[in-house]
Amino acid sequence: MDLRYSPEEQAFEAEVRAFLKTDLPRDLSDKVRRQASLTKADMERWHAILNAKGWLAATWPKDHGGCDWSAVQQHIFEEECCRAFAPRIVPFGLKMLGPVLLKFGTPEQQADYLPRILDGRDWWCQGYSEPGAGSDLASLKTRATRDGEDYIINGQKTWTTLGQHANRIFCLVRTGTGGKPQAGISFILVDLDIPGIEMRPIRLIEGGYEVNEVFFTDTRVPASNLVGEENMGWTIAKYLLLHERSNIAGVGFSVQALEQLKSLATQITRGGKRLIDSPLFAARLAEVDIDLEAMKLTNLRMLSEAQKKGAPGPETSMLKIKGTVIRQTINDLARRALGPAAAPFPSEALDGNAAPVPEDHAANAASYFNNRKISIYGGSNEIQKNILTKGMMG
Repeated sequence: MDLRYSPEEQAFEAEVRAFLKTDLPRDLSDKVRRQASLTKADMERWHAILNAKGWLAATWPKDHGGCDWSAVQQHIFEEECCRAFAPRIVPFGLKMLGPVLLKFGTPEQQADYLPRILDGRDWWCQGYSEPGAGSDLASLKTRATRDGEDYIINGQKTWTTLGQHANRIFCLVRTGTGGKPQAGISFILVDLDIPGIEMRPIRLIEGGYEVNEVFFTDTRVPASNLVGEENMGWTIAKYLLLHERSNIAGVGFSVQALEQLKSLATQITRGGKRLIDSPLFAARLAEVDIDLEAMKLTNLRMLSEAQKKGAPGPETSMLKIKGTVIRQTINDLARRALGPAAAPFPSEALDGNAAPVPEDHAANAASYFNNRKISIYGGSNEIQKNILTKGMMG
């Protein structure tokens, strides 16, 4: 395959760069560059700018307000956004639920929910993981029982990312007990403002708050909120996770983080010499640099395949594994570069990098701790290895 961009793709790349130069607010890019926490208003502001341009929903068809970009165009856009330190697009409505509704939703569900995702009226979160069902998602126990024109939901979800900002949640629920565990699961949409729902914050190791527990107690949801047929939720879940895992690979974020690490290593001195000139550190830096270059090529090769098939395949598991390992390695090298300065960061450093810890130091420490989770969520890397092995060996 030819890994060079076509003239049309090069023109698109130039168009994206020009747009980011004029329309990406400086204060937002400064926050991303400093790895500071983004508020809900920050994220919604960037979404609104992209939506006004018509560039918010990369994969959606144009008749639903999307870009209908090719896989290569999506890659170019994400790479340029990372290079410009643009905020990450919140994926739950746009990159996860949107594709599911377009493939499995009714015309009524598409007409009702898709416009509300685009204009920001709805902020969705994901109700997949449970205390006893994380990577082993088929073990989930949250139950939905049909009662006339409603379902009544009871159970608990956990690790609900950014749920504190959401007004809706899409959930996997158990609606059947016969056959394999995967056979009795359904995919349902829930309004978080109705009675019978409680959300509790979970404080993470770096001191931040971005995940939650969600409890459902006799929560009554209209049966029309079911997506697809009853008990076909596992098929929908697998389709959604393919999109989530390709997003988790985060090639652009690793490129951005590695450039920042190289810059940091030129500023830090040990024994009168720059850290980047240390043979040991330089070797570690070169190793992750080589791995990242290999992943970039693999990512382009898979994009080419996805462009032919119209959707990402199970190869996304490989990207998920390698992408998360590379990002964690870069975080670890940054921590090693900072030495003792990486340890005593205050939790308030997450909101503006407050004194007394130098701003970049605090942010690097927080990223190191926060990114311990990326090799677990979206299906742990161990589970991804099982998926790849099963795909190769049957």
